[in-house]
Amino acid sequence: MAASTNQIEFQDHLPLIEEKLGGDGLIGELCNGFRLLMDADKGLITFDSLKKNSSLLGLQDLSDDDLLSMLREGDYDGDGALNQMEFCVLMFRLSPDLMEQSGFLLEEALEQEVNNSHL
Repeated sequence: MAASTNQIEFQDHLPLIEEKLGGDGLIGELCNGFRLLMDADKGLITFDSLKKNSSLLGLQDLSDDDLLSMLREGDYDGDGALNQMEFCVLMFRLSPDLMEQSGFLLEEALEQEVNNSHL
């Protein structure tokens, strides 16, 4: 089987979203993205739901093998699908700039949590 020759240019918009919306806004947008791609009955991103909704992300030209690779890349529990946490972790991993900032984001989120618990 020949390797896919499609070259998809990945534009990393997550750092821009984080800059404009902050850490909580970014997480909210990732959750919205998850809901957009998930199988509503299963509450997971499955191969079928990813294939069906890939055009919403401009990924309609990806082969089935490419889509399966995306799922495998983020599937930590080995169930063949992505839950919301796996999806968010995968999105962070695919964003090199955001990975560099993730320590700051985690610190910011923990600080907010501590401040909210004292109210």
